[in-house]
Amino acid sequence: GAPSCSGSRSLPFEFERGRSESSGDEDDDDEDDEEEEVEEEDMEGDTRARFGTDDGELDSDDDRERMLNLSELTPYILCSICKGYFIDATTITECLHTFCKSCIVRHFYYSNRCPKCNIVVHQTQPLYNIRLDRQLQDIVYKLVVNLEEREKKQMHDFYKERGLEVPKPAVPQPVPPSRGRPRKVLGSVFRIPPELDISILLEFIGANEGTGNFKPLEKKFVRVSGEATIGHVEKFLRRKMDLDPACQVDIICGDHLLEHYQTLREIRQVIGESAVQDGLLVLHYGLVVSPL
Repeated sequence: GAPSCSGSRSLPFEFERGRSESSGDEDDDDEDDEEEEVEEEDMEGDTRARFGTDDGELDSDDDRERMLNLSELTPYILCSICKGYFIDATTITECLHTFCKSCIVRHFYYSNRCPKCNIVVHQTQPLYNIRLDRQLQDIVYKLVVNLEEREKKQMHDFYKERGLEVPKPAVPQPVPPSRGRPRKVLGSVFRIPPELDISILLEFIGANEGTGNFKPLEKKFVRVSGEATIGHVEKFLRRKMDLDPACQVDIICGDHLLEHYQTLREIRQVIGESAVQDGLLVLHYGLVVSPL
């Protein structure tokens, strides 16, 4: 079956022709390959241009950062009382408004309301509801150049001029490494200030007809200062129960109808243990419509 070489004289010519035709086809293929390579290079160029770099790498984070002017952040780091940058930034826990510590403490000497939103911070001791905001103060010191150094110098000069010892900054003490299992911390994390020495229990004794709609008191256990008066308790009830001004609130301890000026400490001393139940001063309150 295999063909012999002797009977194929025309093969060289046919081979030459086939080789020439194939060479022509190869030339065409080379041109197509060159075109494909050019197209690939164009695509790579488009990709590099699309990402904004010559080597196809992404822009760095630094190139995408936007510089901010300090004036854009100033409204968020100014105290609304002194109109200066926060010093010892202190936040009211009731409304989350922030002021300089000295500014808000001085304000609470004559008012118990927030100077910005006018909310009642605390009836008798508004200083209990403020907290230092150290993170915000660190941000202010990083934004405003030399503010921290100027404040330290002013404080140093203040104490030196008056012959007082300059207070040293508090240095956090290192915690020694514990061996074995960690010990449990006993006691409550939240400590009640000693000034809040009276715990009261508010018991509802009812309302007469026509009193109107009112919200029930959600929490009847309250801890307050002994200097708080029955007038403060009435204001607390009116606010929590959303009472109408025409509604009269009567507060009773035992068999005694209490007056607005009486303090809780006086009531506990005068009435004695008969007014105390499990360490709580029991106050009963009723709602009455005031006569026209």
